[in-house]
Amino acid sequence: MAGGLVSEREIEIEWGDCDPAGIVYYPRYFAFFDNCTAGLFAAAGLAKWEMLRAYDIVGIPMVDTRARFSIPSRWGERIRIESRIAEWKRSSFDVEHRAYKGPDLAVEAWETRVWVGRHPDDPDRIKSRPIPAEVIERFR
Repeated sequence: MAGGLVSEREIEIEWGDCDPAGIVYYPRYFAFFDNCTAGLFAAAGLAKWEMLRAYDIVGIPMVDTRARFSIPSRWGERIRIESRIAEWKRSSFDVEHRAYKGPDLAVEAWETRVWVGRHPDDPDRIKSRPIPAEVIERFR
C-alpha cells in the first residue's frame, strides 16, 4: 500500500468466525474491516468516540463496499490486515483493506464512507458534512 498512513491489525480466526465448511464466513471479514477502519482513525490520533464528540458528528457510515476473496482463512489461523485511506473527497472517503495470510494476499476490500452529522432541520436524520482539513492532514 503506497502513500499515507497505513494501520495494521493481526486477527486470530475464531471458531465463531467460520461457516460449516470451516472457513471464515464472508460477513465476518466486513466486521473485521469495520474495526480496522476505526483502528486506522485511532492510529491517526482520532479514537472514534473522541472524534464523534470533537467534531460533533454522528459517525462515518459505510455507503458502498466490495471485496475480492482469493485465499480462504480457517479457524486458528492468523491474518494481518493493512488499511489505508485511498482517497479523500469533500464529505466522503475511500478506505482500502488488504488481508494477508503470511506473505500471501487473501482478501482485498474497498469501502466508501461519509462524514455525517445530524440534519439541521430534522434531528432524526443525518446529513453529510465536509471533512475538516485537519482530519485529512493527520493521514498524510
